[in-house]
Amino acid sequence: MKRLKGLRGIIFILLSVIGFLGCGKSSEEPKVDGKKIVKLGINGDENVIWENVRDQLAKENIELKFINFADYIRPNLALQEKEIDINAFQTEIYFDNFKKEHKLSIINLGYTVLAPMGVYSKKLNDLSQLKDGATVAIPNDSANGGRALLLLQDAGLLTVNKDAGVFPRVKDIVENPKNLKIVELVATQIPRSIEDVDVAAINNGVAVQAGYSPLQDSIYIEDFKNERLKPYFNIIASRDDNQDKPEIKRVLEIYQTAENKKLIDEYYKGSSIAVF
Repeated sequence: MKRLKGLRGIIFILLSVIGFLGCGKSSEEPKVDGKKIVKLGINGDENVIWENVRDQLAKENIELKFINFADYIRPNLALQEKEIDINAFQTEIYFDNFKKEHKLSIINLGYTVLAPMGVYSKKLNDLSQLKDGATVAIPNDSANGGRALLLLQDAGLLTVNKDAGVFPRVKDIVENPKNLKIVELVATQIPRSIEDVDVAAINNGVAVQAGYSPLQDSIYIEDFKNERLKPYFNIIASRDDNQDKPEIKRVLEIYQTAENKKLIDEYYKGSSIAVF
């Protein structure tokens, strides 16, 4: 009987150790044949650009797994919580503000594309045709609205107070020589209201969804070479604790190849512009 109790005790200890070891590895992805696995958080469905990166990484025994999110909040929180390894869905200016607001230890790994904002019109072919007192629609949120005002400033139509930074509002306009009437609308509603105004500043995603080709249909568009636009470059985000891992670095390096740049140019046709 004592021997039986002793044997039960040994078995219990062994099972406890095995269980402990198993728990310690439960959050880690299994490595098959030495393959490195990188979880990439993206917003929406997969796309041909990232599929190309995935295929190139596979040749180096690195598996890029797509984790899809339906919002712009969760991808950064999931990155911080180590549910994913990197993400790619946001501009640098959004990233910086979100990181500061939520006190996250995530970093900008590198730049990908710029989705340029443009000025569109159903009435004019060129901004030089804009008359005094013309009506201009811009998005009513601070990020896109400020970006629209800076775009109009780049076009020479108005001047905003420098102290307003990258988020100027209509109240920050200090010069308006054509007495333009600035109308603020919900960004997604602007394409539907474009016939009711003379020109409209429409952010890229909304314009594409409305059937516009930014390079062909806009009468004025952001120049990606303008240093002012750098905060609006899209980025790949990582964490402090994994940014130096070889497989993480390879994701950025392969994304920023000439081959992938060419694919971006061919696929997006100017609706997204490679900025590396």
